[in-house]
Amino acid sequence: MFLLALCVVSTVYGIALISSVEHGVGSRIVTVQIIALIMGVVIYVLLSLIDIDIIADKSKLLVILSAAFICTLFIWGEAGDTGNKAWLRFGGIGVQPAEVVKVPFTVVIAHMIAEYKARRSLNSPLAVLQIVAVFGLFFGLILLASDDLGSALVYVFILLSIMFVGGVRLRWFLFGAAALAASGPFIWNNLLNERQRARILAPYDPSIDPTGLDVTWQAGQSKLAIAAGGFSGQGLYNGKLTQEGIIPHQQTDFIFSAAGEELGFIGCFIIILLLTAVIARCAYVGVKSNNTLGLLVCLGLASIILFQTLENIGMCLGLAPVVGLTLPFFSYGGSSIITAFAAMGIVSGIKMRPKPVRFRTM
Repeated sequence: MFLLALCVVSTVYGIALISSVEHGVGSRIVTVQIIALIMGVVIYVLLSLIDIDIIADKSKLLVILSAAFICTLFIWGEAGDTGNKAWLRFGGIGVQPAEVVKVPFTVVIAHMIAEYKARRSLNSPLAVLQIVAVFGLFFGLILLASDDLGSALVYVFILLSIMFVGGVRLRWFLFGAAALAASGPFIWNNLLNERQRARILAPYDPSIDPTGLDVTWQAGQSKLAIAAGGFSGQGLYNGKLTQEGIIPHQQTDFIFSAAGEELGFIGCFIIILLLTAVIARCAYVGVKSNNTLGLLVCLGLASIILFQTLENIGMCLGLAPVVGLTLPFFSYGGSSIITAFAAMGIVSGIKMRPKPVRFRTM
């Protein structure tokens, strides 16, 4: 109940910010967010009742269904406001497969590592190759189907987090870093387009957009909004930049700037505090599960919240590239909200079902 309360409070806080950006609670996207919250709570409860082992034992099926879901973008994918072909549209409802598939991907990788660890073969070349191959399938399909680099990067962080906690040896991380360095020039020159390269470099190279009217516009206006809020903010529904709609996609990628301008340092601190509490609770449940699978799943799901929080706030502060990642629980997006609640529902289920001593693997 504590984790559920954190999720609900964070989402309600986000809805208040979204209503300010959209100039009223009667906005369509506010209604969508409220519906997503209700659906998220229902899914949270349902997943809390399912043993993680039942889900993890279907790993092969999860891989097949997840890959097929992403592949639907090749046929029916539609571009969102960012230009990435990352959405499936059903009337006025949009679903982002890469967002939804984060949860089954986490369970699959955690299950693989837990199984290899139980067999004492985790650090064998074959085991590491198979783990990386599954990751490569998801990562490659997302890039090919949608060109959504931001979502794909989350999968990298999930993989690294679970591998590190699971006990993969340092030599494999060094080998991976060396392989990335060797292939870096090819990836940079052939797989990223010019605008993606500019977005990546812009926070660290002022010459990329010296006028601040191109790739750094959003981040620049976001910093102005946050600075204008001061310690206590200008008041909800009273932020000048927020109410004038100066910052593009403020209800999604830049919701943190709305909190900064209208609720100030206090409002931003509360956001960070809530998300930190969610991450800490996931880690606590994982450690207390006394089970390898439970630990890896909890920390893998926590890594999603951690990475998106750091990247999103970093974007809003001009410290990280603008790659289109939402702030968990706070940004507008039905897929994002429902996926976050589903992830936390799995954590809740692990909390409710600690393993009997004879089945513990740690």
